[in-house]
Amino acid sequence: MLAARPYRERFRRALGVRPGQRLVVLNSTWNPEGFFGNGGGKDVLPSLLPRLTAELPADEYRLAAILHPNIWYGHGPGQIRAWLDRARRSGLTLIDPVHAWRQALMAADVVLGDFGAVSYYAAALGLPVMLAAAAPDRLDPVAPLASFVRDAPRLDPNDLLREQIERVLTRHRPLAEPAGFTTSAPGASAALLREHFYKLMDLPEPEAPALLEPLPLPAYDPPRRTAPLHVWTRVRGTDVIIERSTGRPRRTDGNSHLVVHEDDLDPDSLETADVITREGQPDDPRLGSPEAWTAEVLRRYPRCPVAAYVSGPHTCTVRVRDHGAFRLSAEPGADADPAAYASSLAAWFATGGRVPPSGITLRVHVAGGVHPVTAEPVLPGDLAAQP
Repeated sequence: MLAARPYRERFRRALGVRPGQRLVVLNSTWNPEGFFGNGGGKDVLPSLLPRLTAELPADEYRLAAILHPNIWYGHGPGQIRAWLDRARRSGLTLIDPVHAWRQALMAADVVLGDFGAVSYYAAALGLPVMLAAAAPDRLDPVAPLASFVRDAPRLDPNDLLREQIERVLTRHRPLAEPAGFTTSAPGASAALLREHFYKLMDLPEPEAPALLEPLPLPAYDPPRRTAPLHVWTRVRGTDVIIERSTGRPRRTDGNSHLVVHEDDLDPDSLETADVITREGQPDDPRLGSPEAWTAEVLRRYPRCPVAAYVSGPHTCTVRVRDHGAFRLSAEPGADADPAAYASSLAAWFATGGRVPPSGITLRVHVAGGVHPVTAEPVLPGDLAAQP
């Protein structure tokens, strides 16, 4: 992990973490008192996951979970995914517990964990760690891990989660003890361990240098949210401030609308959606062109005013009822979810805005940044289908 530190930003991009986002990694050891335990009503994770996706804005936070391999093998992958289906539809990513946990840990901004080794590795890397499950009686009281568990900040499941996470990020100071106990010779473990192993086998050590197998770059795995999102917006000129989460917005000084993915589990939610979305390739033969899909959606759901087809990491096509179709493209310096751009355009029209034939550039404020996005009308000759 220390050798792979220069590639932290690559690991973050592999998980779809955008600029301004904080990656929150949940981790659990395999134990009844662990974060992902089997203690019935005492378990923290089942009640915590829906609150995390509701209280943490989707564009400011990214969620991933590292579960010990024995949790996967004990219950089975199908059961794990079924138990966590709601959270996965809200944006949680389950990390490969063998091949990708180290990369995810190195990409993290904060770790919510328990008394397992992954929490200790996180502290050794200098990350802020909050314990959601401690169980100090499970540990040898003189072990360094026990000392860490006693002193680490606790996550209070009954308090506001976002405030606690922000607080631990602000107050965090890396600890020297976990790093010092994990390795007394940083960067030299390959040579030292090989020398020791060959002495145990009473064999001559190879002359070639002892080298580490580099951590592989995981496959690109951005979040795929199909659960409805409540979107709060405020429009000031061409500036659109936006916040999205699965929970209802608490702010009252702007407007709000409901975004529903076409693959949402509840078909009735599509009947009440203000924006219907999906993502796909622009030439997907199953869906037709983005213009055709958006037209089809507005025909099928006559109460919905906006349909948005995300066709790439920086582009989408948005059709607004009675106003036509528009192509949204991120300008240099913009790097947010195109579905957030679509919600910004919906808010722009909802407050009386119009897009001139030459197009318009909106400044989308999200995740602490400003993202300039150009909206251009799709010319009638370019349309694959009309609504």
